[in-house]
Amino acid sequence: MLTLLLACSLLSPARPAAEDAPATTLGAGRHTYEWVAGFCKDPGGQPLGNTHGGIAFDSTGRMYFNTDTDRAIIVLDADGKYLKSLAKDYAGGVHSLLVRREGDREFLYFTHHSKGEAVKMSLEGELVWKLGWPKESGKYQTAGEYHPTSIAVADNGDVFVADGYGASWIHQYDKDQKYVRSFGGYGEGDDQMRTCHGLWIDRRSGAPLLLVADRENSRLQLFDLQGKHVRVIKADVRRPCSFAQFGDDVAVADLAGRVTILDKEFAVVTHLGDQPDPGKRAQNGVPPEQWKVGEFISPHGVGFDGAGNLYVMDWVSSGRVTKLRHVAEKKDGAKQ
Repeated sequence: MLTLLLACSLLSPARPAAEDAPATTLGAGRHTYEWVAGFCKDPGGQPLGNTHGGIAFDSTGRMYFNTDTDRAIIVLDADGKYLKSLAKDYAGGVHSLLVRREGDREFLYFTHHSKGEAVKMSLEGELVWKLGWPKESGKYQTAGEYHPTSIAVADNGDVFVADGYGASWIHQYDKDQKYVRSFGGYGEGDDQMRTCHGLWIDRRSGAPLLLVADRENSRLQLFDLQGKHVRVIKADVRRPCSFAQFGDDVAVADLAGRVTILDKEFAVVTHLGDQPDPGKRAQNGVPPEQWKVGEFISPHGVGFDGAGNLYVMDWVSSGRVTKLRHVAEKKDGAKQ
């Protein structure tokens, strides 16, 4: 069955004509998608506002993504219908989202870069715990130096928090939120980073590793879960922000105007939505009337749903979240 790639822009009330254009195909091979406008509409009629964060899905297919408005975390059902918003007390700075199953429950993890906190919350919005600045690390003089941008949780419950907008340290805590160690730090060395913007637990090689988006060094890095540096990955990325995995492939949101799909060996499978105008890449203020179907502006967050559809959040002040619906292929390469 031919599937569609859809765009979601919770703007009010009118969207640019370009966002209502016919379907456009992106990608190649097993990562072929189509872009069709109109995925979700906000029944409340509120503008989406600045999209500066991440995307996650729970086991029922509900989608969670964040904005810099008082609707800090927005929840849509599996059909893209607006359900509710969460975390109003965390308006203006939620950055990255992770949904994790623990026993028979699921929980939201996120960071808040301006409050300097890492947070665990129930899917109903109840606070479970929060971690402030890691004073015990000895890496900071004041709490104001700490601006976390991403969080990852290992299978044993260890928590990793990336200080991407601060000093580029990654801080590790155990399952009881007790400080363990810090590693990385600002720089261009093999185990240093300039904006460790996104984190992902990469289990594809067998032993789990921590995958890091070393954004301003234009590369990815791998560490083991004891903080030991494993390798620098010189993949074809410009300014990598965050990750999402489907099967053995990982999508990388690249702030400089595209999404890149990498295989298990970190080879490029395909690029999606590459912005042809360098002047629009990584620009927050590009107005909706300049958006075009099939072209991203500043990809900041990505997420796959259970069917392999890919969702992309552009960092733009008017707010833009796009759904790319996966196009299945027959063995001979023809679309279904």
